[in-house]
Amino acid sequence: MKNSLKLEEFAMFTIGIFMFSILGYSWWLFFVLLLTPDIGALGYVINSKVGAFVYNVFHHKAIAILLYFIGIYFEYPLLQLAGTILFSHSCLDRIFGYGLKYKKGFKFTHLGEIGKK
Repeated sequence: MKNSLKLEEFAMFTIGIFMFSILGYSWWLFFVLLLTPDIGALGYVINSKVGAFVYNVFHHKAIAILLYFIGIYFEYPLLQLAGTILFSHSCLDRIFGYGLKYKKGFKFTHLGEIGKK
């Protein structure tokens, strides 16, 4: 099942790449921005509860999709770009086992504990 979920996330990551390709930005921008949603981890500087909340906002696919469609509706390409980057980044994170966080701590995710053998 784990490999099936990773394959599904990879398929969604390719959709994110396609979404970016139709926006017309240079490809270097995709690679530069791809890791920017990890800025959400800075919430852990305050505490685990705030950290999990902020991290999850920056890694929630529904928020990413909502931003993308709001960008389409209002014809605002930067929102489309933000939604695409958030979506693509979230898919990539889940391929590597990083899921949405529980307030218990950074390594506790909806996909299981990070680093657990």
